[in-house]
Amino acid sequence: MAAVESFGDPAEAVLFPEEEEHIARSVDKRRREFTTGRHCARVALGRLGLPPVPLLPGPKREPLWPAGVVGSITHCAGYRAAAVARASEVWTVGIDAEPDEPTPDGVLEAIALPGELARTAELRAADGKTSWDRLLFSAKETVYKAWFPLTRSWLGFEDAEVTIDPDGGTFSARILVEAPVVDGIPLTGFTGRWLARDGFVVTAIAVPAR
Repeated sequence: MAAVESFGDPAEAVLFPEEEEHIARSVDKRRREFTTGRHCARVALGRLGLPPVPLLPGPKREPLWPAGVVGSITHCAGYRAAAVARASEVWTVGIDAEPDEPTPDGVLEAIALPGELARTAELRAADGKTSWDRLLFSAKETVYKAWFPLTRSWLGFEDAEVTIDPDGGTFSARILVEAPVVDGIPLTGFTGRWLARDGFVVTAIAVPAR
């Protein structure tokens, strides 16, 4: 598995013509996020010994990876990253990064289940340095990114319950919809890791190949 991050938009980050066509009408912010995210992904692919290729978005804006590869891309203001792995080694991967600052008014209530709201309040009371609401949002985004390539189906914020371990740097997600069977295995949840550093919260899930 290989991961690459960037805190800016390097000059060497360029797009393939097919990608240029996709992003041609986008605003500058979206273009820079897309370009550097793809750049990180191609550098990561190179670390696996794979050649650079166009990484076009699929119907749900998910990156379309080369055959035999799984991966995930994330970006927010001031940060872009990609993680890739050979499908023979990793079943699915999801990553997400967010600014380590409170979510806008109303967002937490829109994404969190009652138990998650209560746990977030407890985490805030015990440690006000980390934006636990933003971390919950990031973890749920990561769950979806790990879920979708396996199921090709939607998973709403209300469809997974996330529990964050504040001390171990881990989180777990329990899927609340009927568990699909993927490769003969019911997909009932995920475990992942989180990190708060340098003004960002980052969450990641990587499931070893079955």
